[in-house]
Amino acid sequence: MANPALRKAFEQKKFIVAPGIFDMISAKVADGMGFDCLYGTGFGTVASHLGVPDAGIATYADMVSRMGQMARGVRTPMIADADTGYGGLLNVRHTVMGYEAAGISGIQLEDQEMPKKCGHTPGRRVIPAEEMVLKIKVAAEARTSPDFLIVARTDARTTLGLEEAIRRGRMFGDAGADVVFIESPESEEEMRAIGRAIDKPLLANMVEGGRTPLLPAHTLAEIGYAIAIYPAVGFLAMAAAMERVYGHLKQHGDSIAIGESYGFKRMTELMGFPEVWDFETRWAQPQPAKAAE
Repeated sequence: MANPALRKAFEQKKFIVAPGIFDMISAKVADGMGFDCLYGTGFGTVASHLGVPDAGIATYADMVSRMGQMARGVRTPMIADADTGYGGLLNVRHTVMGYEAAGISGIQLEDQEMPKKCGHTPGRRVIPAEEMVLKIKVAAEARTSPDFLIVARTDARTTLGLEEAIRRGRMFGDAGADVVFIESPESEEEMRAIGRAIDKPLLANMVEGGRTPLLPAHTLAEIGYAIAIYPAVGFLAMAAAMERVYGHLKQHGDSIAIGESYGFKRMTELMGFPEVWDFETRWAQPQPAKAAE
């Protein structure tokens, strides 16, 4: 079931900052930080699970399994990337039902042609706006709980311009989307124009090194946004840290003085080993006595 706390946060006009999670370690770390929402990133999940680009290669089965595992392993509500819904209208219905049953609290659907491409990358093409409207209506009908949120994304800005992206955003909101996501605006003024033009909760995608300027939360809230996702911040930091420590290991042949580390003790606690040890203590069986020699 979807977590009602996420819809409540939107209704209370609370600005939401959502870090990207992509595996169970990132999910558990973020879950303990006090965020109102976590974001299951498609790029990071496909990269960590399959080791391939987020370019329409991952299937519905790949994603619902991986996203559901993360959602079930955390207490914080989670919005999960579901690309185009993995096909036509029937696929969208099946995807919404599957994501909701997996314990996810919100689904992100986009208007790209299949196979889709990662946002902030070149060559993205979009389907007619009317086709996406039907997908959103199907998604709204398919959910069983009103607490399950539909995030509708348009990638029209990069290829068709800001005006068309805003037009689509309005259409998607009217069709039943709870949150409108206009991907890749290219300046703060464009983001302000989106905020003035669309009367729905808006999502800002803050990608380090992407097309959109990185704005602080208070500015995003002031110009009309309701939520900011940071899909790449975790896996970019992870890759940099691993490159550093693996490089040290290769150069020096040891892991001495590699610098800051999470620590093995903290990691065992994060993964739940103390509960396992407590269980084993409570259910320990006496060891049989050795036979006399």
